[in-house]
Amino acid sequence: MKIVGDSEHFKQPFDHDEEYVSRAEAKREIAVYQELGIKLVALSKSQIKKLNLDELLFDNVMKTKTIKINTEAYRRQLQFIGKIMRNVDIEALQLDIKNVLNQNSNESAKQNVAEKLKEQLLSEGDAAVQDLLEKHPQLERQKLRQLIRQSIKELAKKPDEASKSSIELVKYLRNEISE
Repeated sequence: MKIVGDSEHFKQPFDHDEEYVSRAEAKREIAVYQELGIKLVALSKSQIKKLNLDELLFDNVMKTKTIKINTEAYRRQLQFIGKIMRNVDIEALQLDIKNVLNQNSNESAKQNVAEKLKEQLLSEGDAAVQDLLEKHPQLERQKLRQLIRQSIKELAKKPDEASKSSIELVKYLRNEISE
């Protein structure tokens, strides 16, 4: 006589099948793809281009950016992106997204350093130029001094606006100094 609570009684034929995926597990997996799709859509166009996505995924991510958020069409488009992403290596894509976001923070850090250097150069003059050239001999003294002089002249005329020369000075510093 078999006991009703016996575990053998409740076993299903797929309990020993290693390829079987439960519905709950499949839904969790789909949710991961959709969350990653949401992260993709949140990126800027230039960031998305850096990811080297396949054409179908890239086109659909860009299409999603044109759809109003909180609409049914937007939700369906995100689901479709999730479906497309089933064929993509998720770990590699997550790493690429992390690298792209990190590059942006590095770029903004470089911009901040260049802005501080510009302010220091404009306020301290030749002493600051000499200190900077000692730290970074690859910089051109003449170009630096010329940009500083032009920036000071332009700022004297229009103190409220960012001068063309000071913007160029920041670009020069940012491109030449790699710390």
